[in-house]
Amino acid sequence: MTISRRDLIKFGVAAGTALSIPSVLRAQTTDARTVRMVKNGDLSVFDPTLTTANITADHGAAVYDTLFALDSKFMPQPQMIGKWGVSDHKMTYTFELRDGLGWHDGTPVTAADCVASIRRWAQVTPGGQLILARTADISKKDDKTFTISLKEPLGLLINILADIATPCMFMMREKDANLPATEQVTANIGSGPFRFNHALAKPGASFTYDRNEKYLPRKEPSNGLAGGKIVNVDRVIWNNIADQQTAFAAVQAGEIDYLQSPPMDLLSEIESDPNLQLTILDKAGSDYVLRMNHLQKPFNNVKARQAMLHLIDQEAFLRVVSPDPKYSRTVTSIFGNETPVSNDENTGWFKKGGDPEKAKELLKEAGYAGEKVVVLQATNVSEYNNISQLLANTLRKIGVNAELAPSDWGGIVARRANKGPIEGGGWSIFVTDEADYSLGNPLTTSFLLANGDKGWFGWPKNDEFETLRAKWADVETLDERKALARGMQRVWWDFVGDVRLGQQASPILRRKALSGLIGIPNIRPMWNMHKANA
Repeated sequence: MTISRRDLIKFGVAAGTALSIPSVLRAQTTDARTVRMVKNGDLSVFDPTLTTANITADHGAAVYDTLFALDSKFMPQPQMIGKWGVSDHKMTYTFELRDGLGWHDGTPVTAADCVASIRRWAQVTPGGQLILARTADISKKDDKTFTISLKEPLGLLINILADIATPCMFMMREKDANLPATEQVTANIGSGPFRFNHALAKPGASFTYDRNEKYLPRKEPSNGLAGGKIVNVDRVIWNNIADQQTAFAAVQAGEIDYLQSPPMDLLSEIESDPNLQLTILDKAGSDYVLRMNHLQKPFNNVKARQAMLHLIDQEAFLRVVSPDPKYSRTVTSIFGNETPVSNDENTGWFKKGGDPEKAKELLKEAGYAGEKVVVLQATNVSEYNNISQLLANTLRKIGVNAELAPSDWGGIVARRANKGPIEGGGWSIFVTDEADYSLGNPLTTSFLLANGDKGWFGWPKNDEFETLRAKWADVETLDERKALARGMQRVWWDFVGDVRLGQQASPILRRKALSGLIGIPNIRPMWNMHKANA
């Protein structure tokens, strides 16, 4: 009798649950005031300005706070701001902090903190760089009031300040925000609803967040990321369990309350467990993206990048991350599937099953001569791990000298910043994803930059695309943005800034005792959660 992987997993989960749970978890007693979570990957970068990694954005949302926040309809609402206004000529914005804001070290939040935080964040984000380009001055008026004075109109200023494309704009103490944007802030002292517990931090094993008893929530009801951030538990622990099956077993046993990426081939077993619940928190989901290094061979040649566009069989890649087709679909627009500016311009390259022969032809035209192609493989994020292995095999089938470079996600976050050649520790390809929602705004997502080595990892460069993108801030109607989007997409698919691998709206797994989770793209906030008997 042949035993399939699915049967083996089912047998292992049923027969060996207790043995598969790490001893540190088995030793813990169930605590109704503590929520235990397993996130995607391990938290290795703590500074939410320094990286686009979603796990760092989740950390940032717990520890820090924001000036504005998006509600459930993605409209910006004041968060740390008490009141604000704009001058008649629309060139000066004045912001006043609300009462009761304090840092975890006991000092008050000031306007100087906010000015420094805005300036630091603006150096490394597309939206922030636009603000700086159009700003004459960002300065404090008094301890609670600061202004942004423009030299050119920017009607989308508040939307940019509130946007949740990572890195998000979290407020830090002035002395932390005065660090260079390339140097990591490690103090983890914010003004948010949770305190980072340094004493209980166990890198590689777990991180602990305690309720900030001095946090003063807004009075409005919770609505998306806006409104009152009410914390209903005393402590949240992120346990690092790289293996999905082990993490699932821990959820079944009641040792873990929340698993961000449950095993997709066990969804039917999960649905039959009366104590477990699958929940989709981001209805639009995320688009998987293949980022190529435009600075080094072979992908510094447009023909080699076009080869990748034709090579990919999106449905095959989606099957290795989401066996159930109801959670995934193909995507051909650089603006995602669900955004108002998604379109079908210049998508004639898309072919069901891909076109390996066309890919081989284009690689030959690119002059590919067997150079090593290094695929960064995140072994502790199952979706990336599976995609990377399939990608390497797919490349080898058309004669590419593909080599996997396995590491945890933290290692990839560090290595992908290397712009050098393979021999110097560089890379060729890595796989990541971006919220479908975020792809609808090229002013804020790093994925839609084509400004070369000043841009995001992969460093695509195309002046025509950037000229079109720059117009986005000044058009006023949706029809105008749709027209711009079609032009941008035409250019993007010609020079191939990156390659899309499909869209997935995957569920998280929670024990039914845990409720009140907020569904929003990019960020998984920890306030508003309830745990039965808490």
